[in-house]
Amino acid sequence: MVLSEDVRHRMRDDLIVVPVFSAGQVGPTRVPLPARSSGLRHNSVIFCEEITTIDRDFLARGPVGMLSPKLMDGVVRSVRRAIGEVLPEP
Repeated sequence: MVLSEDVRHRMRDDLIVVPVFSAGQVGPTRVPLPARSSGLRHNSVIFCEEITTIDRDFLARGPVGMLSPKLMDGVVRSVRRAIGEVLPEP
């Protein structure tokens, strides 16, 4: 899942991403990603503790879909937890 903003993409050759896996335990830094809301074939899990960068050309196929605001809020909260911020449950 791409986290970085479009303005950054125009100036850099890499994207800030968190990986999405088709299996894994959900937890404070992992967000469930239902197939029906993501354009993916299977229910998946976003591993927000594994923030990294990849070359922009790696995603030459383009975006699969957009996350709902509620899912995106969950990803942002999980990334914040992954970098050590203590957050109350919503």
